[in-house]
Amino acid sequence: MPLFGSLAPILAALFLLLIVIAYAIRILREYERGVIFTLGRFTGVKGPGLILLLPYVQQMVRVDLRTRVLDVPSQDVISHDNVSVRVSAVIYFRVIDAEKSTIQVEDFMAATSQLAQTTLRSVLGKHDLDEMLAERDRLNDDIQKILDVQTDAWGVKVATVEIKHVDINESMIRAIARQAEAERERRAKVINAEGEQQAAAKLLEAAVILARQPEAMQLRYLSTLNVLAGEKNSTVIFPFPMEFASMFPKAGGSSE
Repeated sequence: MPLFGSLAPILAALFLLLIVIAYAIRILREYERGVIFTLGRFTGVKGPGLILLLPYVQQMVRVDLRTRVLDVPSQDVISHDNVSVRVSAVIYFRVIDAEKSTIQVEDFMAATSQLAQTTLRSVLGKHDLDEMLAERDRLNDDIQKILDVQTDAWGVKVATVEIKHVDINESMIRAIARQAEAERERRAKVINAEGEQQAAAKLLEAAVILARQPEAMQLRYLSTLNVLAGEKNSTVIFPFPMEFASMFPKAGGSSE
């Protein structure tokens, strides 16, 4: 008993020392940084590796520097052409300044999420529905630049913004289908008219060339007969020279 009584203070001191060491030693991974506060005041950023803290004097806040993925909930957006759509997006960002992300904002995840939602609605509301569907890359870049500028004060870098879905109600889908069908019909008519115009121009050029040499028309007649002879039909076509046709009015006039 006397021996145990003499060792009790030593054991208590060793136990207390182990507690102090356990509290003082921190190990940070490669992607982590520790924001150190001494008596409540910011004194620096440490890590990665082994960190020693003064117990009850210094506190440390861990900050993860890896890229985070934030799924922006679906937002109701009224486009510039007054079409109601629901848009969802995903944001990739990471902390580049551990000090700002800890001191300047209470919760940078929640702050970035709320800012992304409002920015998504405000940016897409300035564009028509056709631009939302066809120019997503440009809209992604616009949203990313706006978010990156505003989150810079929080030590957050927005790397990428991707619009995932643009949901439209059924009535608007049917209207867009009718519009697309009308657009295709318009293009078909324009292409047909352009084809007729080009064909007429080529026929005019051919007529001018054939008119220079009357014998060329006879060769054209023979070529046409060759094509007709290759087909199985009972119709026989003979070329009628235009010089003979000019004789009939004279013959009619002489009979009178």
